[in-house]
Amino acid sequence: MAPTKRPNFLIVVADDLGFSDTGPYGSEIATPILDRLAAEGVSMTGFHTASACSPTRSMLLSGTDNHIAGLGQMAEFMRFRQDYHGRPGYEGYLNFRVAALPEILQDNGYLTLMSGKWHLGLTKEQSPSARGFDKCFVYLAGSGNHFNNEPQLDRDDYGHSALDGRKLWMRDDKFLDRKKDVPPDFYSTKSYTDGMLDYLENRTAAEKEKPFFAYLPYTAPHWPLQAPQEVVAKYREVYSDGPEALRQRRIKALIARGLVPRDVEPAPMVGDVPKEWDEMNAVEKVESARKMEVYAAMVDQIDAHLARVVAHLETTGELDDTFVLFMSDNGAEGKLMEAMPVSAGLPLGEIIGRFYDNSVDNIGNADSFVWYGPRWASAATAPSRGWKSWTTEGGIRCPCIVRYPPFAQSCGTVTHEFTTVMDILPTILEMAGVKHPGPRFRGRDVVTPRGRSWVPFLDGRTKNVHENGMQDVTGWELFGQRAIRRGDWKAVFTPGPDEWELFDLSKDPGEIRDRAKEEPRILRELMVEWERYYQETGMYDPDVEESRAQVKASL
Repeated sequence: MAPTKRPNFLIVVADDLGFSDTGPYGSEIATPILDRLAAEGVSMTGFHTASACSPTRSMLLSGTDNHIAGLGQMAEFMRFRQDYHGRPGYEGYLNFRVAALPEILQDNGYLTLMSGKWHLGLTKEQSPSARGFDKCFVYLAGSGNHFNNEPQLDRDDYGHSALDGRKLWMRDDKFLDRKKDVPPDFYSTKSYTDGMLDYLENRTAAEKEKPFFAYLPYTAPHWPLQAPQEVVAKYREVYSDGPEALRQRRIKALIARGLVPRDVEPAPMVGDVPKEWDEMNAVEKVESARKMEVYAAMVDQIDAHLARVVAHLETTGELDDTFVLFMSDNGAEGKLMEAMPVSAGLPLGEIIGRFYDNSVDNIGNADSFVWYGPRWASAATAPSRGWKSWTTEGGIRCPCIVRYPPFAQSCGTVTHEFTTVMDILPTILEMAGVKHPGPRFRGRDVVTPRGRSWVPFLDGRTKNVHENGMQDVTGWELFGQRAIRRGDWKAVFTPGPDEWELFDLSKDPGEIRDRAKEEPRILRELMVEWERYYQETGMYDPDVEESRAQVKASL
């Protein structure tokens, strides 16, 4: 594509948002701007990410696999494992073996802007300003209080669950003092939007001559669940019948919208809980529902503040020249992925007990710290199995909406094409008329992307993203969970059973019926593909090396 004026790009990432948590995907949560973007664009049902946030972000900005881009495992976990140290692809930050998307666009005349969560490196040398962003207001860590209320960070005997809390924030290439330099009325979704709007509204004349790449990664609705109480009130009593009832409503809405098959068999709810909904007393049900009400308010606020950005672009006449993409970074969160013991050896529960008030009436406020657990997460990922950290579809199949009027024949449509987050970089480069630099970039050796451009598919030149409708073989691995997919066949390995399962996703999207014994040839073929994927990405997992050797010996 080579339009007279190169397109702008607005990439919006929600954090731990479930597949059915927005209006276009069957949610009861008010998301009018996402409804509009979907009505004027394309909603994807086959979009896939990594099973956790920083690996997905590395894939988004590199166009390649997370095991190559530096997040072969999450940094929060590798810091406790010496055997990962020094291994290529396990640096714990977006490494320099990849040419980052903002770097490439910056070198090709784009104004590059970011406001929000980074989670791809904690030092100045690893920060957004060092990886191609001209202007950025960023939170470096993977999670944090949405009101910037972190009392434990002010004490020497406590620490943040993921990192040294003294260097959480940056503006451009300077660290910020979270008490002095972060707005006193900070609320993550509002303030990150404020930052992006400030950059867009205050461009110089020279900057306005450039197309822009704007990256707006929110920290919502990641735990701790917090939102303005007036917004939480909108959802009072909406969830009083529990997660199973919500799950059934969402599935019906997904079917009505043509997003899942009419005869879909949803996966069972998973995850250990102290009590099931029908075992709870009235007080326990109110507390659980309140957490979901706050979560809904957080999603509501993503949409409300994104509407401000869309309105600005419409006012300036730039909206229809801007490729807008909205996505989640992984499935809904069913547990506390990054909630590791803090530096003093004290568990997160002790931090919460000492510094936070989780009484029912206080849930959602700045001094509360709650999450909603596996049952609500299972409702959000239904009909799929599992949630964040799982390599089943519940952990890796995410909502994705794109709007760009030149792709007019696709407006208001739904596509079930298999796509991945790695495809975004080659798509943007093709739209911008920019070639990937190849094996050398800025004086260093870099890898080439593994993703595929969506442009020929979105503009109608081809019927499928992948040639002949056959998707490339794609693999996933995190936390000992593994998966490999070719076409509709997907093999999944989950620690515990310690056996590979085989699923035909065309007939079993919930990954319920294991076909491994019925189709041994297909499973063997996928094991060959798994070995190839393992070798190509330089993967390493000390907990699965023995089973990998057994698989290799059986081929």
